[in-house]
Amino acid sequence: MGRPFGVPVYVAPTWFVIAAVITVLFAPTFESLFPDLGPWRFVLSFGFAVLLYVSVLVHELAHAVTALRLGLPVRRITIQFLGGVSEIDKPETARHEFLVSAAGPALSLVLGGGFWVIGLALDVDTLPGRMIALLAVSNLLVAAFNLLPGLPLDGGRMLRAVVWRLSGRPLAGTIAASWAGRVLAVVVLVAALAWSLGADAGARTYTMIFGALVAGFMWAGAVQSLRAERLRERLPQLRVRVLTRRAIPVAADMPLAEALRRAHEEGARGLVVVDGAGDPVALVREAAVLATPEHRRPWVAVGALARDLAEGMRVPADLAGEELLVAMRGAPASEYLAVEPDGRVYGVLARTDVEHAFLAMMRG
Repeated sequence: MGRPFGVPVYVAPTWFVIAAVITVLFAPTFESLFPDLGPWRFVLSFGFAVLLYVSVLVHELAHAVTALRLGLPVRRITIQFLGGVSEIDKPETARHEFLVSAAGPALSLVLGGGFWVIGLALDVDTLPGRMIALLAVSNLLVAAFNLLPGLPLDGGRMLRAVVWRLSGRPLAGTIAASWAGRVLAVVVLVAALAWSLGADAGARTYTMIFGALVAGFMWAGAVQSLRAERLRERLPQLRVRVLTRRAIPVAADMPLAEALRRAHEEGARGLVVVDGAGDPVALVREAAVLATPEHRRPWVAVGALARDLAEGMRVPADLAGEELLVAMRGAPASEYLAVEPDGRVYGVLARTDVEHAFLAMMRG
């Protein structure tokens, strides 16, 4: 869609679904207010949907620009079914968390107030006056909804920042804001059911469906936020030194059967191909070894089953946590060579071992 302030903006396919819903729902309103519109009521209704989501985009840009000014990377903004999502690296301090979270609702309040002031100068019974009034109310509602103190809403992130600052622990803030988000999800669902009781059949169905969607979004977001924070606290336990397999050096022309025999004798599970000077040049792939039948292993050289060491396949033995995951994402491979600060080989790190440890952390 574009890169305002250098931030990529994407529109998810689900946005077109909600745009269609808004168009259908608001078309009768425009028809009742302006009977002479005819088919143009759908055009105006769709235009309102676009303007509403432009307001959502501005709301998300406020988060993004604030984060950029605080030195936090912003990956993208996605406009979707229930609003927008800014993918921003987690702030390192409670103050930064609060400022980034508060920026969106603050700008929505300013927009809502601005449209409200403009509307005072217009006749509300005219088309421009009615559109401005709708935009004012919509922006104020976006701000009010996002200020609800529960994750995954902005108000929940602000609550998390406050508890984080008072307790000194990010996890404590996330726990408080996550449970607040779940309580609010139940309140939203109950409120939608209560509201629908006095409505006609069509409005009742829409209110119940929309209320259930919003409540489900809030509940799932609150649960996911807590799970992600707990995982983030455990990530430092994901250490190269703990996960690395012991490895032995082998020549490229050594038969696989002999290499495996030596590895078994030394209690190693990794094979590092070295050159004549003893420097590592490749890693034998475990998948290729397992795929080689035993009767052929005496006749297959390990060099034929190895992958040359490419850039990014050497990882420091002291690497851990999120830095380890970032390094592996930057250089996808099935095995990595773990090296000491002085360049000595520490062992072979298998991607499968990291993935199994990561999944165990998620389950725990």
